[in-house]
Amino acid sequence: MESMQGKPSLPPKPVTDVWRPELVRLPKMTFARRAFRIFGHGLMKLLAKICLNVTVDGIENFPQKGPLLVVINHIGDSDVPALISALPSAPDALGKIELYDLPILGKLIDWYGVIWLHRGRSDIRALRAALDGFAEGRIIVIAPEGRYSVTGALEEGGGGAAFLAYKSGAPILPIAITGTENDNVYGHLKRLRRAQVHVKVGKLFWLTGQASARQEAVAQGTRQIMAALASLLPEKYRGEYS
Repeated sequence: MESMQGKPSLPPKPVTDVWRPELVRLPKMTFARRAFRIFGHGLMKLLAKICLNVTVDGIENFPQKGPLLVVINHIGDSDVPALISALPSAPDALGKIELYDLPILGKLIDWYGVIWLHRGRSDIRALRAALDGFAEGRIIVIAPEGRYSVTGALEEGGGGAAFLAYKSGAPILPIAITGTENDNVYGHLKRLRRAQVHVKVGKLFWLTGQASARQEAVAQGTRQIMAALASLLPEKYRGEYS
């Protein structure tokens, strides 16, 4: 199917079909959770080393402490192990609540502690939890596109990241990931090879510019965020932001 402009039209962004607000919270950093995150961070590094050949550029741009909003592009299942293996410590993140019910993996993710998010719905509890996290000086990761890209390139970004950046005043760090497309990673693994994956860390920035209305400000901020991600990506990955 094609749009009126002649471009292929993409499937609509996903909307969570369950509503479980009782699960949405900022995970408390208990001793047990800190220990599990250290274990998980090490496990992700090992998994990435076995299954991927990850190279990292710009890691010196990653600050030692928050508050910090990390924004990433999202193209495959291996984005998370590639990203976490490249970072000096395990961050917080917003995750789709559908993962909670996955056997074993859902429980492991909950033990790690994510801010569960109902995608495509007005999830005020998730936004408040993220803002509370920034107030505590946490580093939080979000994928502004809201799903795996169905094209492998950047899709239109949602306004959640810009809203959080404006409300919290936290700086933004764009991190671009390439090579983690499922066909590429799993195709290499079937041949007992490791896919080449690259993680590129950009530079900190704050949202700039003024707008007369909040909706306009969020739209402008979203364009800034997505443009920052696009600037770190090869042309074929830039998609809507070429």
